[in-house]
Amino acid sequence: MSLQSVRDFFSARQLDLPIIESAVSTATVALAAQAHGVEPGRIAKTLSFRLADGRVIILVARGDARIDNRKFRAAFGKGKMSSPDEVAELTGHPVGGVCPFGLAQPLPVFLDLSLRDFDEVLPAAGAIHAAVRISPTLLAAVTRGEWVDVCQLSLP
Repeated sequence: MSLQSVRDFFSARQLDLPIIESAVSTATVALAAQAHGVEPGRIAKTLSFRLADGRVIILVARGDARIDNRKFRAAFGKGKMSSPDEVAELTGHPVGGVCPFGLAQPLPVFLDLSLRDFDEVLPAAGAIHAAVRISPTLLAAVTRGEWVDVCQLSLP
């Protein structure tokens, strides 16, 4: 169902973005990078946060970045990551397959500036074995995503 909602999202926008289905799980950044033969930073992880005011947001960041709490609070105020059950309910996607496409309900999408380090990134596509290759610019356009600076790169 979730994978189909992503297909429907692309179809409704007349996007010719092939969904890459892998025989192995791509549910984590490390697994996805290995399956697609790319560096972990190119995996676009999608996170859900509930803000102190009750709003829920979607944040997409490069796979090797961490949330910088100071920057996050400056941009959004206090917030906490949504629980796995809440993520599935809010997005319609299973944890490990969460993406900003074909959401179960409209949620604001934010894209960390760290994604701009790459010409192409790979977000999940609604399933733990599916992804798409997309430019950060097109990702922002199709999700109506707003650019924010809330991450820092992880230390090696």
